[in-house]
Amino acid sequence: MANKKNFKPANNIQDLQYFGEFGGVNPSISDSSTYTFLSAKTMFDTFEGNADGCYLYSRHSTPSNLYLGEALAAMEGTETANVAASGMGAITPTLLQFCEAGDHIVSSRTIYGGTYAFLKNFAPRLNIQTSFVDITKLDVVEAAITPDTKVLFCECVSNPLLEIADIEGLAKIAKKHDIPLLVDNTFSPLSISPAKLGADVVMHSLTKFINGASDTMGGVVCGSQELIDTLRNVNDGACMLLGASMDSLRAASILKNLRTLHIRMQQHSKNGLFLAQKFEANGLRTVYPGLASHPGHELMKKQMNQQYGFGGMLTIDAGSLDKANELMELMQERNLGYLAVSLGFYKTLFSAPGSSTSSEIPEDEQVEMGLTDGLIRFSIGLDADIERTYAMMRECMIEVGVL
Repeated sequence: MANKKNFKPANNIQDLQYFGEFGGVNPSISDSSTYTFLSAKTMFDTFEGNADGCYLYSRHSTPSNLYLGEALAAMEGTETANVAASGMGAITPTLLQFCEAGDHIVSSRTIYGGTYAFLKNFAPRLNIQTSFVDITKLDVVEAAITPDTKVLFCECVSNPLLEIADIEGLAKIAKKHDIPLLVDNTFSPLSISPAKLGADVVMHSLTKFINGASDTMGGVVCGSQELIDTLRNVNDGACMLLGASMDSLRAASILKNLRTLHIRMQQHSKNGLFLAQKFEANGLRTVYPGLASHPGHELMKKQMNQQYGFGGMLTIDAGSLDKANELMELMQERNLGYLAVSLGFYKTLFSAPGSSTSSEIPEDEQVEMGLTDGLIRFSIGLDADIERTYAMMRECMIEVGVL
């Protein structure tokens, strides 16, 4: 659907223009934790939620945060957005805003370990239960919905198995049952535009590709004005009351980095596809949405914005955790990247998710979903000479016996 409309999110970002307080090309940073009012009545109205355009307290919002939120909403094609101090600081309040004691969530079984841990271990303390399903099977998803289900949640490209969610199909199911579809688009910014495909709420960890510098944390919730107003409500808004607010300095920094996202994603994708094709040709079990062998390849092609490619995330299976660790340590020693969690950095990052970012998932469930202990997750960097990178990686793989 997005391709037929030739939707180009990066252009929407570039159309935004903010002048600083003194005419600077960057908006001035709001370095205040609280804001003054010209009248007591305006302060009262603001607490009641009736005074648009007034700033109250930085936990509620700031001009710098609103600039960033507006840019991210333009990227995702939603009415507005609210930024938070981390990806989890965006995801957990949003889920809690939709749910209360006795409610039920249907979630993909392959999601970021922190989100999984929240739904599996923490939410039940609030009497909120979650059914984890294979998100690629629409009939299984629909069968899991009960009268108590309040949210359908998934990742567009799942962490770490890189499964592709059928956003249009899931949106139809959600609409049929009158529940919202919430998606985490952290792995595929610009490549997929979930709101254009029917998702109600789009979330990101800004820490990753969007910021791109691995120097700050951040999160965002993109959705309707009504939802964002609800999240910010001083009386019962989860974002306001749980306090995971972004600092204005960080918001200004991420906004500057966001302007190059479209260029960076194209390079991440170009490098990712090149390495995936080489690794697969070498006989490695390689998972990358751009490969014809990927089960979700055709679906990804159908719903992606072609100019941004298939993304910068890929996995290979080294055969065992020992081999995976040995390979990652050698690649780091040879200056091919960092043995580190997270993603979206200019250098390649690699980790074994079964013992790191997905370690919250019990071993038996890891086995059931196909998360092997030898799996290595790569966030492919912005290397200018990707052929040289591949040649050096191949040498490392031969040296440790993976090839």
